[in-house]
Amino acid sequence: MRTWEKNVRKVIPYTPGEQPDEPDMIKLNTNENPYPPSPRVLQAWKEMDLSAMRLYPDPTANVLVEAIAAEYKVKKEQVFVGVGSDDVLAMAFQAFFNSDQPVLFPDITYSFYDVWAELFGIPYRCPKLNENFEIVKEDYMGQNGGIVFPNPNAPTGIQMPLEDIEEIVRANQDVVVIVDEAYVDFGAQSALPLIEKYDNLLVVQTFSKSRSMAGMRIGYAFGSETLIRYLNDVKYSFNSYTMNRPSLLLGAACVADREYFQETVAKIQKTREWTKQELKRLGFEFADSKANFIFVTHPSCPAKELFEALRKRHIYVRYFAKPRIDQYLRITVGTQEEMETFIEFLEEYFDKQ
Repeated sequence: MRTWEKNVRKVIPYTPGEQPDEPDMIKLNTNENPYPPSPRVLQAWKEMDLSAMRLYPDPTANVLVEAIAAEYKVKKEQVFVGVGSDDVLAMAFQAFFNSDQPVLFPDITYSFYDVWAELFGIPYRCPKLNENFEIVKEDYMGQNGGIVFPNPNAPTGIQMPLEDIEEIVRANQDVVVIVDEAYVDFGAQSALPLIEKYDNLLVVQTFSKSRSMAGMRIGYAFGSETLIRYLNDVKYSFNSYTMNRPSLLLGAACVADREYFQETVAKIQKTREWTKQELKRLGFEFADSKANFIFVTHPSCPAKELFEALRKRHIYVRYFAKPRIDQYLRITVGTQEEMETFIEFLEEYFDKQ
Protein backbone atom coordinates (compact mmCIF):
# COMPACT_ATOMS: atom_id res chain seq x y z
CA MET A 1 0.00 0.00 0.00
CA ARG A 2 1.29 3.45 -0.92
CA THR A 3 1.77 5.84 1.99
CA TRP A 4 -1.07 8.19 1.06
CA GLU A 5 -3.53 5.28 0.82
CA LYS A 6 -3.23 4.67 4.55
CA ASN A 7 -5.16 7.90 5.10
CA VAL A 8 -7.95 7.20 2.62
CA ARG A 9 -11.38 6.70 4.19
CA LYS A 10 -12.49 3.31 2.91
CA VAL A 11 -16.16 2.36 2.71
CA ILE A 12 -18.21 -0.23 0.87
CA PRO A 13 -20.16 1.90 -1.63
CA TYR A 14 -23.82 1.73 -2.49
CA THR A 15 -24.46 -0.44 -5.55
CA PRO A 16 -27.06 1.14 -7.87
CA GLY A 17 -29.23 -0.85 -10.24
CA GLU A 18 -28.02 -1.55 -13.75
CA GLN A 19 -28.57 1.17 -16.35
CA PRO A 20 -28.59 -0.82 -19.61
CA ASP A 21 -29.11 0.97 -22.91
CA GLU A 22 -30.81 -1.43 -25.30
CA PRO A 23 -33.50 -0.49 -27.80
CA ASP A 24 -35.73 -3.49 -27.06
CA MET A 25 -35.32 -3.68 -23.30
CA ILE A 26 -37.98 -3.53 -20.60
CA LYS A 27 -36.38 -1.76 -17.65
CA LEU A 28 -38.04 -2.71 -14.38
CA ASN A 29 -35.04 -2.58 -12.05
CA THR A 30 -34.57 0.98 -10.74
CA ASN A 31 -38.11 2.15 -9.88
CA GLU A 32 -38.14 4.91 -12.48
CA ASN A 33 -41.46 6.24 -13.73
CA PRO A 34 -42.32 4.75 -17.15
CA TYR A 35 -44.11 7.93 -18.23
CA PRO A 36 -42.49 11.21 -19.31
CA PRO A 37 -42.52 14.33 -17.12
CA SER A 38 -45.34 16.84 -17.28
CA PRO A 39 -45.71 18.67 -20.61
CA ARG A 40 -45.17 21.86 -18.62
CA VAL A 41 -41.60 20.72 -18.03
CA LEU A 42 -40.93 20.51 -21.77
CA GLN A 43 -42.52 23.91 -22.28
CA ALA A 44 -40.40 25.44 -19.51
CA TRP A 45 -37.31 23.91 -21.11
CA LYS A 46 -38.13 25.54 -24.45
CA GLU A 47 -38.66 28.90 -22.77
CA MET A 48 -35.49 28.78 -20.68
CA ASP A 49 -33.03 31.63 -21.11
CA LEU A 50 -29.84 29.75 -21.92
CA SER A 51 -27.76 32.92 -21.74
CA ALA A 52 -28.43 32.92 -18.00
CA MET A 53 -26.34 29.75 -17.66
CA ARG A 54 -23.27 31.99 -17.32
CA LEU A 55 -24.63 33.03 -13.90
CA TYR A 56 -24.64 31.01 -10.71
CA PRO A 57 -28.06 29.64 -9.76
CA ASP A 58 -29.96 31.08 -6.81
CA PRO A 59 -28.36 29.49 -3.72
CA THR A 60 -31.67 29.68 -1.85
CA ALA A 61 -33.44 27.76 -4.68
CA ASN A 62 -36.32 30.14 -4.03
CA VAL A 63 -38.39 29.46 -7.17
CA LEU A 64 -38.50 25.74 -6.42
CA VAL A 65 -38.89 26.10 -2.67
CA GLU A 66 -41.86 28.45 -3.14
CA ALA A 67 -43.49 26.11 -5.68
CA ILE A 68 -43.18 23.13 -3.31
CA ALA A 69 -44.40 25.15 -0.33
CA ALA A 70 -47.45 26.33 -2.28
CA GLU A 71 -48.33 22.83 -3.50
CA TYR A 72 -48.04 21.23 -0.05
CA LYS A 73 -49.46 24.20 1.85
CA VAL A 74 -46.52 24.78 4.17
CA LYS A 75 -44.27 27.78 4.77
CA LYS A 76 -41.23 28.05 2.54
CA GLU A 77 -39.11 28.11 5.70
CA GLN A 78 -40.27 24.50 6.24
CA VAL A 79 -38.89 23.31 2.87
CA PHE A 80 -35.37 22.20 1.94
CA VAL A 81 -34.26 21.10 -1.54
CA GLY A 82 -31.22 19.22 -2.76
CA VAL A 83 -29.71 17.25 -5.64
CA GLY A 84 -31.99 14.24 -5.32
CA SER A 85 -33.29 12.84 -2.06
CA ASP A 86 -29.94 11.06 -1.62
CA ASP A 87 -28.28 14.47 -1.32
CA VAL A 88 -30.93 15.64 1.14
CA LEU A 89 -30.57 12.49 3.24
CA ALA A 90 -26.76 12.63 3.23
CA MET A 91 -26.86 16.21 4.52
CA ALA A 92 -29.44 15.23 7.13
CA PHE A 93 -27.16 12.43 8.36
CA GLN A 94 -24.33 14.94 8.74
CA ALA A 95 -26.50 17.57 10.40
CA PHE A 96 -28.52 15.49 12.85
CA PHE A 97 -26.80 12.18 13.60
CA ASN A 98 -23.88 13.22 15.81
CA SER A 99 -24.63 11.39 19.04
CA ASP A 100 -22.55 8.62 20.60
CA GLN A 101 -25.74 6.54 20.55
CA PRO A 102 -26.49 4.41 17.45
CA VAL A 103 -28.82 5.59 14.72
CA LEU A 104 -31.59 3.06 14.08
CA PHE A 105 -32.81 1.82 10.70
CA PRO A 106 -34.21 -1.56 9.59
CA ASP A 107 -32.04 -4.49 8.59
CA ILE A 108 -33.88 -4.72 5.26
CA THR A 109 -34.25 -1.22 3.86
CA TYR A 110 -32.69 1.31 1.51
CA SER A 111 -29.06 0.22 1.35
CA PHE A 112 -27.60 3.72 1.25
CA TYR A 113 -28.26 4.28 4.98
CA ASP A 114 -25.42 2.08 6.21
CA VAL A 115 -23.10 3.51 3.53
CA TRP A 116 -23.63 7.05 4.84
CA ALA A 117 -23.29 5.89 8.43
CA GLU A 118 -19.95 4.24 7.65
CA LEU A 119 -18.73 7.20 5.59
CA PHE A 120 -19.55 9.78 8.26
CA GLY A 121 -18.45 7.59 11.19
CA ILE A 122 -21.96 7.36 12.65
CA PRO A 123 -22.71 4.40 14.94
CA TYR A 124 -25.81 2.50 13.90
CA ARG A 125 -27.95 -0.52 14.69
CA CYS A 126 -30.42 -2.34 12.45
CA PRO A 127 -33.48 -3.82 14.18
CA LYS A 128 -34.83 -6.76 12.20
CA LEU A 129 -38.08 -6.62 10.30
CA ASN A 130 -40.52 -9.27 11.52
CA GLU A 131 -41.31 -12.45 9.58
CA ASN A 132 -43.75 -10.49 7.40
CA PHE A 133 -41.06 -7.91 6.59
CA GLU A 134 -42.78 -5.25 8.68
CA ILE A 135 -41.05 -2.65 10.85
CA VAL A 136 -41.62 -3.42 14.53
CA LYS A 137 -42.32 -0.06 16.12
CA GLU A 138 -41.35 -1.24 19.61
CA ASP A 139 -37.77 -1.75 18.37
CA TYR A 140 -37.48 2.03 17.97
CA MET A 141 -38.56 3.03 21.46
CA GLY A 142 -35.23 2.67 23.29
CA GLN A 143 -32.29 5.04 23.60
CA ASN A 144 -30.75 5.96 20.25
CA GLY A 145 -28.98 8.70 18.33
CA GLY A 146 -31.67 9.14 15.68
CA ILE A 147 -34.03 7.14 13.47
CA VAL A 148 -34.48 6.83 9.72
CA PHE A 149 -36.73 4.53 7.70
CA PRO A 150 -38.60 4.65 4.39
CA ASN A 151 -42.38 4.57 4.19
CA PRO A 152 -43.28 2.57 2.17
CA ASN A 153 -40.17 0.58 3.00
CA ALA A 154 -37.75 -0.38 0.26
CA PRO A 155 -37.36 -2.92 -1.20
CA THR A 156 -40.47 -4.48 0.37
CA GLY A 157 -43.07 -1.81 -0.57
CA ILE A 158 -44.83 -2.24 2.77
CA GLN A 159 -46.31 0.87 4.37
CA MET A 160 -46.36 1.69 8.06
CA PRO A 161 -49.64 3.15 9.36
CA LEU A 162 -49.42 6.83 10.19
CA GLU A 163 -50.43 6.20 13.79
CA ASP A 164 -47.41 3.90 14.21
CA ILE A 165 -45.09 6.51 12.72
CA GLU A 166 -46.44 9.12 15.12
CA GLU A 167 -45.92 6.75 18.02
CA ILE A 168 -42.25 6.39 17.07
CA VAL A 169 -41.80 10.15 16.68
CA ARG A 170 -43.59 10.89 19.93
CA ALA A 171 -41.38 8.41 21.81
CA ASN A 172 -38.17 9.91 20.38
CA GLN A 173 -38.53 13.67 20.73
CA ASP A 174 -34.95 14.04 21.96
CA VAL A 175 -33.52 12.91 18.59
CA VAL A 176 -34.31 13.57 14.93
CA VAL A 177 -36.59 11.07 13.16
CA ILE A 178 -36.39 10.96 9.36
CA VAL A 179 -39.19 9.41 7.31
CA ASP A 180 -37.99 8.75 3.76
CA GLU A 181 -41.07 9.00 1.54
CA ALA A 182 -39.58 8.32 -1.90
CA TYR A 183 -42.59 6.14 -2.81
CA VAL A 184 -45.35 7.65 -0.69
CA ASP A 185 -47.36 9.03 -3.62
CA PHE A 186 -48.22 5.54 -4.89
CA GLY A 187 -50.62 4.70 -2.08
CA ALA A 188 -49.18 5.29 1.41
CA GLN A 189 -50.12 8.04 3.86
CA SER A 190 -47.59 10.82 4.27
CA ALA A 191 -46.23 11.87 7.64
CA LEU A 192 -46.12 15.49 6.45
CA PRO A 193 -48.98 16.68 8.72
CA LEU A 194 -46.95 15.60 11.74
CA ILE A 195 -44.28 18.27 11.20
CA GLU A 196 -46.69 20.79 12.75
CA LYS A 197 -46.77 18.73 15.97
CA TYR A 198 -43.16 17.53 16.22
CA ASP A 199 -40.17 19.78 15.63
CA ASN A 200 -37.82 16.77 15.42
CA LEU A 201 -39.45 15.15 12.37
CA LEU A 202 -37.97 15.43 8.87
CA VAL A 203 -40.03 14.12 5.93
CA VAL A 204 -38.02 13.54 2.74
CA GLN A 205 -39.49 13.16 -0.77
CA THR A 206 -38.22 13.12 -4.34
CA PHE A 207 -39.05 14.03 -7.94
CA SER A 208 -37.42 10.81 -9.16
CA LYS A 209 -40.39 8.47 -8.82
CA SER A 210 -43.93 9.84 -8.98
CA ARG A 211 -42.90 13.02 -10.82
CA SER A 212 -40.89 11.30 -13.59
CA MET A 213 -37.75 13.41 -13.16
CA ALA A 214 -35.05 11.01 -11.96
CA GLY A 215 -32.70 12.51 -14.55
CA MET A 216 -32.92 15.99 -13.03
CA ARG A 217 -31.94 14.91 -9.49
CA ILE A 218 -34.36 16.87 -7.32
CA GLY A 219 -35.09 15.96 -3.73
CA TYR A 220 -36.80 17.90 -0.97
CA ALA A 221 -37.64 17.74 2.71
CA PHE A 222 -40.21 19.16 5.10
CA GLY A 223 -39.62 19.94 8.73
CA SER A 224 -39.79 22.58 11.40
CA GLU A 225 -38.16 25.90 10.59
CA THR A 226 -35.38 25.01 13.01
CA LEU A 227 -34.59 21.69 11.31
CA ILE A 228 -34.57 23.31 7.88
CA ARG A 229 -32.30 26.10 9.07
CA TYR A 230 -29.79 23.54 10.37
CA LEU A 231 -29.91 21.68 7.04
CA ASN A 232 -29.22 24.88 5.14
CA ASP A 233 -26.27 25.59 7.43
CA VAL A 234 -24.76 22.24 6.42
CA LYS A 235 -25.40 22.90 2.74
CA TYR A 236 -23.88 26.37 2.82
CA SER A 237 -20.85 25.06 4.69
CA PHE A 238 -19.53 23.27 1.61
CA ASN A 239 -21.52 24.31 -1.47
CA SER A 240 -23.90 27.25 -1.74
CA TYR A 241 -24.92 26.39 -5.31
CA THR A 242 -26.04 22.78 -4.94
CA MET A 243 -28.88 22.92 -7.49
CA ASN A 244 -28.45 24.01 -11.08
CA ARG A 245 -30.68 26.56 -12.79
CA PRO A 246 -32.55 24.07 -15.07
CA SER A 247 -33.42 21.85 -12.11
CA LEU A 248 -34.90 24.79 -10.23
CA LEU A 249 -37.00 26.05 -13.14
CA LEU A 250 -38.12 22.67 -14.47
CA GLY A 251 -38.85 21.40 -10.98
CA ALA A 252 -41.10 24.37 -10.30
CA ALA A 253 -42.93 23.77 -13.59
CA CYS A 254 -43.40 20.11 -12.71
CA VAL A 255 -44.88 20.80 -9.27
CA ALA A 256 -47.40 23.21 -10.77
CA ASP A 257 -49.03 20.48 -12.91
CA ARG A 258 -51.02 18.63 -10.26
CA GLU A 259 -53.47 17.13 -12.79
CA TYR A 260 -50.75 15.38 -14.81
CA PHE A 261 -49.09 14.14 -11.62
CA GLN A 262 -52.32 12.60 -10.35
CA GLU A 263 -53.09 11.05 -13.75
CA THR A 264 -49.67 9.40 -14.01
CA VAL A 265 -49.76 8.05 -10.45
CA ALA A 266 -53.23 6.61 -11.05
CA LYS A 267 -52.04 4.77 -14.18
CA ILE A 268 -49.16 3.21 -12.27
CA GLN A 269 -51.44 2.19 -9.40
CA LYS A 270 -53.89 0.56 -11.81
CA THR A 271 -51.12 -1.36 -13.59
CA ARG A 272 -49.61 -2.38 -10.25
CA GLU A 273 -52.87 -3.91 -9.06
CA TRP A 274 -53.33 -5.74 -12.38
CA THR A 275 -49.79 -7.08 -12.14
CA LYS A 276 -50.39 -8.29 -8.57
CA GLN A 277 -53.34 -10.37 -9.72
CA GLU A 278 -51.35 -11.89 -12.57
CA LEU A 279 -48.40 -12.69 -10.32
CA LYS A 280 -50.71 -14.38 -7.80
CA ARG A 281 -52.17 -16.47 -10.61
CA LEU A 282 -48.66 -17.64 -11.46
CA GLY A 283 -47.94 -18.64 -7.87
CA PHE A 284 -45.83 -15.70 -6.70
CA GLU A 285 -46.00 -14.51 -3.11
CA PHE A 286 -45.61 -10.89 -1.99
CA ALA A 287 -46.78 -8.28 0.48
CA ASP A 288 -49.32 -5.63 -0.46
CA SER A 289 -47.00 -3.07 -2.00
CA LYS A 290 -47.95 0.60 -1.81
CA ALA A 291 -44.97 1.65 -3.93
CA ASN A 292 -44.30 1.60 -7.67
CA PHE A 293 -42.70 -1.83 -7.38
CA ILE A 294 -43.58 -5.31 -6.12
CA PHE A 295 -41.23 -7.47 -4.03
CA VAL A 296 -41.91 -11.07 -4.99
CA THR A 297 -40.82 -14.62 -4.33
CA HIS A 298 -41.89 -17.94 -5.88
CA PRO A 299 -41.90 -21.17 -3.86
CA SER A 300 -40.63 -23.31 -6.74
CA CYS A 301 -38.33 -20.94 -8.62
CA PRO A 302 -34.96 -19.64 -7.35
CA ALA A 303 -34.93 -15.86 -7.64
CA LYS A 304 -31.45 -15.65 -9.13
CA GLU A 305 -32.32 -18.13 -11.90
CA LEU A 306 -35.42 -16.17 -12.85
CA PHE A 307 -33.45 -12.91 -12.71
CA GLU A 308 -30.90 -14.31 -15.16
CA ALA A 309 -33.59 -15.72 -17.46
CA LEU A 310 -35.34 -12.36 -17.59
CA ARG A 311 -32.04 -10.61 -18.25
CA LYS A 312 -31.36 -12.81 -21.27
CA ARG A 313 -34.65 -11.58 -22.72
CA HIS A 314 -33.66 -7.95 -21.99
CA ILE A 315 -36.15 -7.65 -19.14
CA TYR A 316 -34.36 -6.12 -16.18
CA VAL A 317 -35.53 -6.53 -12.59
CA ARG A 318 -33.58 -6.12 -9.32
CA TYR A 319 -32.03 -9.02 -7.44
CA PHE A 320 -30.41 -8.60 -4.01
CA ALA A 321 -27.87 -11.25 -2.98
CA LYS A 322 -28.43 -10.49 0.70
CA PRO A 323 -29.51 -12.50 3.75
CA ARG A 324 -33.28 -13.00 4.14
CA ILE A 325 -34.11 -11.56 0.70
CA ASP A 326 -31.99 -13.59 -1.73
CA GLN A 327 -35.10 -15.44 -2.91
CA TYR A 328 -36.90 -12.23 -3.82
CA LEU A 329 -37.01 -10.00 -6.88
CA ARG A 330 -38.02 -6.35 -6.89
CA ILE A 331 -40.07 -5.56 -9.96
CA THR A 332 -40.74 -1.95 -10.94
CA VAL A 333 -44.19 -1.25 -12.34
CA GLY A 334 -43.79 -0.19 -15.96
CA THR A 335 -46.44 0.70 -18.51
CA GLN A 336 -49.39 -1.64 -18.94
CA GLU A 337 -47.89 -2.90 -22.19
CA GLU A 338 -44.51 -3.58 -20.56
CA MET A 339 -46.11 -5.48 -17.69
CA GLU A 340 -48.19 -7.56 -20.09
CA THR A 341 -45.01 -8.54 -21.94
CA PHE A 342 -43.37 -9.34 -18.60
CA ILE A 343 -46.27 -11.61 -17.59
CA GLU A 344 -46.21 -13.33 -20.99
CA PHE A 345 -42.53 -14.14 -20.46
CA LEU A 346 -43.29 -15.60 -17.02
CA GLU A 347 -46.06 -17.77 -18.47
CA GLU A 348 -43.66 -19.14 -21.09
CA TYR A 349 -40.93 -19.64 -18.51
CA PHE A 350 -43.11 -21.65 -16.12
CA ASP A 351 -44.59 -23.70 -18.98
CA LYS A 352 -41.10 -24.97 -19.72
CA GLN A 353 -40.31 -25.91 -16.10
